[in-house]
Amino acid sequence: MTVHHSQYRNQGATLVELIISIVIISIALIGILSVVNLSAQHSADPVVRQQAIAIAESYLEEILLLPVVDPDGIDEGSNRTLFDNVTDYNNLNDVGATDQNDKTISGLENYTITVAVNNNVAISGVNMAEVVVTVTRAATVISLSGYRANY
Repeated sequence: MTVHHSQYRNQGATLVELIISIVIISIALIGILSVVNLSAQHSADPVVRQQAIAIAESYLEEILLLPVVDPDGIDEGSNRTLFDNVTDYNNLNDVGATDQNDKTISGLENYTITVAVNNNVAISGVNMAEVVVTVTRAATVISLSGYRANY
């Protein structure tokens, strides 16, 4: 029985071919895994941004529902539960989002909310108060502004 050497050459891969294949697959995996790692690190950014927008909208709505002029003429100081006009919110600085009753909202302690009110804005001859709510968390800063007419 005679065995030809050409039959054995087509039955497998050489050691060099296997090493080259492993190197190519390793390089491809490194590229794919680095992209997955980068996307996983930044996957929370949209959530933080959406929460900041929701907080700013909530504060802005709370403020703009009140009149511009103080109805009782009494300065409420820094007690947010007593605020009865837009101007009372000027220079408000909350560390951690709170509700209208000044109770901290669980899970939102890492946000800082500042409010600025400018009562001397005239648009088309109508005196308005401009309210700017800024919400900050780490590198995310969201500012929303709204206007309340004095009528």
